[in-house]
Amino acid sequence: MKNIFKKTILVAMVAALAFAAFPFANAFALSANPEGEVSNEKLEQMWARQLQVYERLGKAFDDDDEHLSKLQERIDKAAANGKDVAALQAALDAYEAALKSARPAYESINGVVSSHQGFDANGKVTDAEKAKATVQEMRTKLQEVKSSMNGTFKALREAMKAFREANKPAEGTTTERDS
Repeated sequence: MKNIFKKTILVAMVAALAFAAFPFANAFALSANPEGEVSNEKLEQMWARQLQVYERLGKAFDDDDEHLSKLQERIDKAAANGKDVAALQAALDAYEAALKSARPAYESINGVVSSHQGFDANGKVTDAEKAKATVQEMRTKLQEVKSSMNGTFKALREAMKAFREANKPAEGTTTERDS
């Protein structure tokens, strides 16, 4: 019985490897879209995703003063308690500077969103060529914002993680939050 089971598994694995060697998905994608044209449905999906990114960025830019001041208070409190906050402060300063430099790029996106050429108010394509141009322009502007931020948010998050790791309370001690 063991021998039959082993042979069955072996045959299944060989068949799986044989099927994995053939690029079925790529061949289908090429035949479905031979000239690289983007369907209206795909344009609508891309536009909807870009609008979601724009809205999230807007929330981040609107709430940045509040969040940054809270983080600065925490850093000041940690420094007053004798903690080394130099790396964390440097990351926060870089992030604040990046936010200020990225704001004009973010605000320039508003013109693209308000005109939404090629799309109606519900995000449906009305003119495919204009919609493609709008999606491309939006992509370019979102990339400008990203490059202006230059990874500073990720660096800040990593600095906060490293700070927490370096300043973990010892086993068996309680912190203000624990009590």
